[in-house]
Amino acid sequence: MTKHISNMNQLQAALMPTMVKMVDELTERVYETLNYFLQGYYNSYDPKSYRRQYDFLRSAVKVEPKIKGSKVTASVYIDTEYMDNYYNATGVQVAQWGNQGLHGGLNTNSKTPHVWDDTVDNTVNNGKLLKLAVEYLRS
Repeated sequence: MTKHISNMNQLQAALMPTMVKMVDELTERVYETLNYFLQGYYNSYDPKSYRRQYDFLRSAVKVEPKIKGSKVTASVYIDTEYMDNYYNATGVQVAQWGNQGLHGGLNTNSKTPHVWDDTVDNTVNNGKLLKLAVEYLRS
């Protein structure tokens, strides 16, 4: 069906469903990458002195795209409140350690990913998300 667009507001309205789908795909890519590095974090160390609860592994959250005025926004984050059962550490502290490559605040000399920084480096900083956005819009 052909749409006749005579001003920028109509163009914006016509593009909004495409933008929502694109943002959803980009958000999914970041979410998958974050989960990849969370799994790598867990795989890099096998604790001998405690039993893991896996809360940090399951802490990634993807928020579906929402239209806010003329923008489409979505989020991917680590839910530090989900990690409320650690002994002598808060969820924020566990997430910070995970981003420093530390396990329980300790350097285990393993090749531990820096969970959040590695996610950003492998999606945003290397230009992959921008490339995906351009490819999506071209398609």
